Amino acid sequence: MKGIGEWGVGVFTLLETVFPPIPSEIVLPLAGFLAAQGDLDIVLVVVLSTLGAYVGGLILYALGAALGLERSIRMLSKLPLVDRDDFEKAASWFERHGRAAIFFGRLIPGVRSLISLPAGASRMNLLTFSVFTLAGSALWNGLLIGLGAALGSQYDLIDEYSSYLNYAVYAAIAGLIAWLVVRRILRVRRDRGGRSIDGALD
Repeated sequence: MKGIGEWGVGVFTLLETVFPPIPSEIVLPLAGFLAAQGDLDIVLVVVLSTLGAYVGGLILYALGAALGLERSIRMLSKLPLVDRDDFEKAASWFERHGRAAIFFGRLIPGVRSLISLPAGASRMNLLTFSVFTLAGSALWNGLLIGLGAALGSQYDLIDEYSSYLNYAVYAAIAGLIAWLVVRRILRVRRDRGGRSIDGALD
């Protein structure tokens, strides 16, 4: 890690995005640990890892746009250690949550690396895709790099706390979905109430 430096971390995150079996949960905390020791610049590590994730996302976006979702999945499923179910999970996430899936998908293992593919296949607005991808990637990368800087070489703790991060993300997403559902229900009831009043006046 010392040898490849900050730019190497960016390349690692690019590869991790395109080839999911490379685990960011190992690479980024290690980079954070070395940054805390003064061997790497922590700000540059966060910036370049986020840029690498974005470029990797653009590659998958372009692939999905060029080949379509099904052909892209068939091709990428032939890679070693890559399961077709992972692609279908990401596609399902995008279908259910739309644009929000790009941001939140960057925080969820198994979805994070592949959510760009259905976004490209659906020809999602590139600016929206870019903003959400950069924001989600910066948040996730910053959390892992910060954990590495805080916990140092205690990788058993890093693994444990990264699991808690996953749970926190799941809880936040569940809370957001619940809020959207409640808001939708209240809006429907308000609209029905308004129509009832209008009908009574008529």
